[in-house]
Amino acid sequence: MSPAGKLPSEAERTLVRKSVAWSNPSYGSYPEKRPILEYIEKGVVNIDKPKGPTSHEVAAWVKAILGVNTAGHAGSLDPKVTGLLPTLLGKATKAVPALRLSGKEYVCLLKLHKEMPQKLVRKVCEEFTGPIYQMPPIKSAVKRVVRVRTIYYLEVLEIEGSFVLFRVGCEAGTYIRKLCHDIGLALGCGGHMQELRRTKAGPFTEETLVTLQDLKDAYVLWKEDGDESEIRRVVMPMETAVSHLPKIILRDSAVDAVCSGAALAVPGITSLDANLKKGELIALFTLKGEFIALAKAELGTEELLKASTGLAATSVRVMMEAGTYPKSWDKKEYGVKS
Repeated sequence: MSPAGKLPSEAERTLVRKSVAWSNPSYGSYPEKRPILEYIEKGVVNIDKPKGPTSHEVAAWVKAILGVNTAGHAGSLDPKVTGLLPTLLGKATKAVPALRLSGKEYVCLLKLHKEMPQKLVRKVCEEFTGPIYQMPPIKSAVKRVVRVRTIYYLEVLEIEGSFVLFRVGCEAGTYIRKLCHDIGLALGCGGHMQELRRTKAGPFTEETLVTLQDLKDAYVLWKEDGDESEIRRVVMPMETAVSHLPKIILRDSAVDAVCSGAALAVPGITSLDANLKKGELIALFTLKGEFIALAKAELGTEELLKASTGLAATSVRVMMEAGTYPKSWDKKEYGVKS
């Protein structure tokens, strides 16, 4: 269970060093220093979705404003729901699955069908933490079978008459409308979701929210005046979108092998997450902080620190183009076909 008021993505992560290495400044680029076109093409915007349009429509507007070929959002919000809609751009869209699976936080206004004692309301709400069973609603994009979802925390903020304002942190795929319905059933009076706003999604919070108008203004300032400062403020490097994942940092000599489809070998590691677990989804980074690939950890931290050979991680989705760093490996050694 997460600490009160915190999602799993907010856990403090510490890196431990396995070997000493330096990065050659002639190759790659620090994410925040990428040329502006590449910066946008490998960026993410934390859009404040307004009430009315669908998430798909908002992502399409972001794509049109910035002139990118693709844009993908990290988890749909119903038209009437507002708040965080992190939208990945261009080449960064390949990382959308990692963000969609991350935990979410919402502030919700629940309308009970009759006024209930506040002490009872708070007590019942407390019982809706931990694993809960949910049946997706009829109008949903997934198969209607009972699913288990985790509620990390549920904090009642205010009760006024039959209205209950609460903050909830939950696993991806949790239906808040259904949660409100179930709380109403448990209280014996019925209830429904009146309003909803998403306040966290993975590593994103309201602190970095921008409106569609902010995005348009920043783009015009860059295009018409050549001023990149605002576009670099409202668009963040794609690395932000996976900052919540456990990570392994690679030495320069191992980067191109991974970019070409090879598994990461233990000698290619310079540092790694202190609490890496075998089998979990992780992110591979260069020494300059560039996102190389999503991968599955083949060993945990303790095993990796002791090992001198073998496979450390298997790529799930490669983000960096081969050739960004020089080739200094043998295809046969890494099992890559010519």
